[in-house]
Amino acid sequence: MPELPDITIYIEALEARVLGQRLDAVRLASPFLLRTATPPITAVAGRRVRHLRRIGKRIAIGLDDELWLVLHLMIAGRLSWHDAGAKPPAKRGLAAFDFSTGTLILTEAGSRKRASLHLVSGAVALDALDPGGLEVLNADIDVFGAALTQANHTLKRALTDPRLFSGIGNAYGDEILHRARLSPIAMTGKLTREEIARLHEAVQDTLRAWTDTLRAETGSGFPGKVTAFRDGMAVHGRYRKPCPDCGTAIQRIRYAANETNYCPRCQTGGKVLADRSLSRLLKKDWPRTVEELEQVGRPAAG
Repeated sequence: MPELPDITIYIEALEARVLGQRLDAVRLASPFLLRTATPPITAVAGRRVRHLRRIGKRIAIGLDDELWLVLHLMIAGRLSWHDAGAKPPAKRGLAAFDFSTGTLILTEAGSRKRASLHLVSGAVALDALDPGGLEVLNADIDVFGAALTQANHTLKRALTDPRLFSGIGNAYGDEILHRARLSPIAMTGKLTREEIARLHEAVQDTLRAWTDTLRAETGSGFPGKVTAFRDGMAVHGRYRKPCPDCGTAIQRIRYAANETNYCPRCQTGGKVLADRSLSRLLKKDWPRTVEELEQVGRPAAG
């Protein structure tokens, strides 16, 4: 799912192309995309773009008369910029937004269409779409710490809860925790002041660094490769690959459709966390430490 750095770069690319420009029409290719009925989608025709902003992991396009188009890309939704009048692809296309300067196309891979579009009127209706998470790049350590510890959750759950923190998801959550040298299953209620400070710094450094990286990659173009798995990531998507800092094999915890990646030496004091599916299968054979893990698959001494 596109997160704060990805959404920021999308918005910057859109600002260069549509800010102050006229939106002529929205062509819907999927009946499931639009989640609102009032105002009707035809109300956007002829209105100019006055604002672009991020709301959590959503992109909000502000038009004349306080109309707002709000896009949530979910996991597989992606945007691309084309010459005026371009058609959405037959299988993946969800919508085309025809501006006076070109056409923005929304696509979504896979059969599960989860991306959404809302058209709302006024600030109150727009605010209702905001999960309310803290904007971490603008928060000092005291405000950050208060949000983090208001309930006792695991660190990974807390960081990726949109009601607590805005714009952080599975991928950058993994990277932040690795940078902070903290376990994804550490409980927020047990963190020390020093650990909270380390996490606060890691959140800001990680998100800013990746935003800068993506901005440099995109240049004056439009983001063409928005993915949760990027070269240069320390742990996310790197299961069994060496940690860039200590060389230990990256491990994972799988749950539902997500997984958490971490370095057992850098983050969990050498302890290998139990992966639910595998630990149930292996039971007592599940390796508990880095040393035991490194013995798995080695031939027995003769």
